Parts: sequence; C-alpha cells; structure tokens
Amino acid sequence: MEFFNLYNLHGHKVLNQIRLISGFNSPKKAQRASKPNTIVTQRSRTQIGPKRTIKKPRKTLSPVSPSTPLASSIFPLPAVSRALANMPFKRYVEVGRVALVNYGKDYGRLVVIVDVIDQNRALVDAPDMVRCQMNFKRLSLTDIKIDIKRVPKKKTLIEAMTAADVKNKWENSSWGRKLIVQKRRASLNDFDRFKIMLAKIKRGGVIRQELAKLKKQTAS
Repeated sequence: MEFFNLYNLHGHKVLNQIRLISGFNSPKKAQRASKPNTIVTQRSRTQIGPKRTIKKPRKTLSPVSPSTPLASSIFPLPAVSRALANMPFKRYVEVGRVALVNYGKDYGRLVVIVDVIDQNRALVDAPDMVRCQMNFKRLSLTDIKIDIKRVPKKKTLIEAMTAADVKNKWENSSWGRKLIVQKRRASLNDFDRFKIMLAKIKRGGVIRQELAKLKKQTAS
C-alpha cells in the first residue's frame, strides 16, 4: 500500500522525467515544430536614401593676353629665340666633321665624315685607313671641322686636313692631351712607375716646406 501510494503521489513526476529523457513530447521539440523553417528578418525602421552629391562650381581662369606683365613670364618668345641662337652645342654630324673612334679595331684614330648614309651610319675616311662605313655609336664628335665636299678623293682629303692643321689642333686640345697622357702611362714599365712615385713624394715635400714658410711669415 505504501508503494502504491508513493506511485500515485510521485508517478506522474516519474513519467514526465521518462518522457523528457526519451525526447517524446519534449517542450524543445514543440517549440521547434511551432517555428517555421524560413527565417524572417525584420526590416530596419530607418531607411537610407541615395547619396546627395554637391557640385561645386568650377573656377574659370581669365585668359592671359600677351600685353599683360604675366604673359612675359609665360610666353618668353624673345628669350627662347636668343637662347637657341646662342646654343653652346656645335658638334653636329655633317660632312667634314672630325670624329674619334671609341670602339673597335680603329680605336683612338681620328677620322673624317665624308658622307652620311642614314640615321645610324656614316662613311668615314682618314689618310692612314681604307674608307669604310661606321656606326654613330662608335664615333665621338670633336670640335674640329674641315671644308670638304661629299665623298672627296683621298688626295683632296689629305690636303684639306693638312690645310686645317687637324693634328696640331687635336694634340693641343684638352681631350687630345688627356689621351696622350693615358697612352704614355699605359706604355710605362715597373721601374718608370717607381720613379714617378719618388718624384711625387719629392714634390709633396717641397710643397709642404713652402707652405710652412708662408705660415711663419703670416704669423710674424
């Protein structure tokens, strides 16, 4: 009787626990069944409208007339013409221009342009070489120019070079003197370089002595 009374009193609680454990008629399943499969999102109350772009008026520049003082700085036509007339560059590829070969078997030789073949090549000649064509990249133009016609004879070319004194002009120029010094240094042996070193040491000693004398004179 006591067991029956306990079952009657607590039987409904035990049955509910069994149902919850087994998943039958659970409150979570009931909630899932009541909800639809589709998810509906609520619309936001605030609606965003299209962006408003504020157009700023363009700044219009007033045209500058040549009579205004600003126009002289913007349109310096007379100054440009004077600069073009007084350009320091005068080495042009032309017939009679003396050039120095800077590459190849004729390196270091002075040649004369006797004709221009195209924009990349020229016909060159010299008293001690056979007339041939050469690329402009292998030629370094000099300031010396002789007065000859297109494709002259060898005899005419030699006479024009002698009359213009091309050899002396080249040797007296700074470019020619540098090349002469380079050739001399390249031909030196070890003993010659040793003598040059001693000469430089002596020269430095003389310069220091003279400088010390000048300092004493200024101090006194």
